[in-house]
Amino acid sequence: MHEDDTTPHRHGTAPGEGSAPSEGSAPDGGTAAPAPDPAGRLADAEDADVTVEVDRIAVDGTYVRVSSIGHPGARAFVLVAGLGIAATYYERLAPHLNENGPVHALDLPGFAGVPRFRGAVSIERYADAVERVLDDLGLEDPVLVGHSMGTQVVTEVAARRPELRDLVLISPVVDRRARTIRQSAGRFLRSSLHEPAAVRWHGITAYALCGWHWFRKVLPRMIAFPIEDRAAEVQARTLIVRGEHDALVPRDWVRSLARVFPHAVLREVVDGAHSVMHAQADAVARLAVDHVAGRITDRGVGSLQRVRDTTTSSDLARLSPKEAWLVLKSRFIELAGMARGDDGALEQAKSAHAVAMADGDGIPVDPEDRREVVDEVAPEVRGR
Repeated sequence: MHEDDTTPHRHGTAPGEGSAPSEGSAPDGGTAAPAPDPAGRLADAEDADVTVEVDRIAVDGTYVRVSSIGHPGARAFVLVAGLGIAATYYERLAPHLNENGPVHALDLPGFAGVPRFRGAVSIERYADAVERVLDDLGLEDPVLVGHSMGTQVVTEVAARRPELRDLVLISPVVDRRARTIRQSAGRFLRSSLHEPAAVRWHGITAYALCGWHWFRKVLPRMIAFPIEDRAAEVQARTLIVRGEHDALVPRDWVRSLARVFPHAVLREVVDGAHSVMHAQADAVARLAVDHVAGRITDRGVGSLQRVRDTTTSSDLARLSPKEAWLVLKSRFIELAGMARGDDGALEQAKSAHAVAMADGDGIPVDPEDRREVVDEVAPEVRGR
């Protein structure tokens, strides 16, 4: 992972090339040491956690589905996805966040096959649900991570809970100058042109599970929510991340939003789009972990440093044929599990996907864990 800066650069260089020394760069502008592989730094030599547990927490006449990975620890990460989207969007990010504790990815009511709220819906009501999860899990000072509409939800939670120390907002919405459905839809479609096929597939299946009626009911609440009004009440140190090609979340919007938070830093991921935490998961994971550890340099919100992630390619492109088959089979089992409300199938499918991703990243997996997971989902690939 390598960081650049979008402050004015020398004539003849592209933004991010020949710019101010980045974190980890030589201070005199000389050649920096080779950038470490984020996944390798996070994993070290330890076996990857590949066992995903799926639970339900009752909230407001329905429930939140919680997919958890990692061992107990001091700081848990809690991941909240965007409008209509399943926790699956975090499948590549979550395994790299469990340095200091477990990672819990949430499927909120109305999304990913979870029953909808009855009656009126609002961002505040979703925040109520997330607070119930935090209390039910007994989490002390978790790191809240939100993507898209999820940034509104976690910002609302953080505004209510000044004791929270860290907040991560990925692709925060909605730009105050584009708070109409037509404007937001146009920007979203432009951003989607830069998303990999895997992200587009996730989006199509997630929106199908959500259903047009519920999507149409929640969308106006997201468009109208004034995240900047709640940002001023947040005491947590806040990391804001956007993708370079995210038309829905332009640079001037995140800069203006960051100025409202009492404590905020900005980063932009080169080549990323709206779903940057999936396509460039390694870079976003390292940023989040470094932010929590206090290793992110704050150069002011007027300076939007850029992060390059050269370690990430599409899921299937970087996997062996057996690993790719495990990913595809687990994906269809997961979709069927969401549609049927079968948490056992979801656990099996998510764990199998974690095995395949660990293999693709070159992270060791305990042989017993591998055998148990693979035998449940795809025994035909056991002999790898």
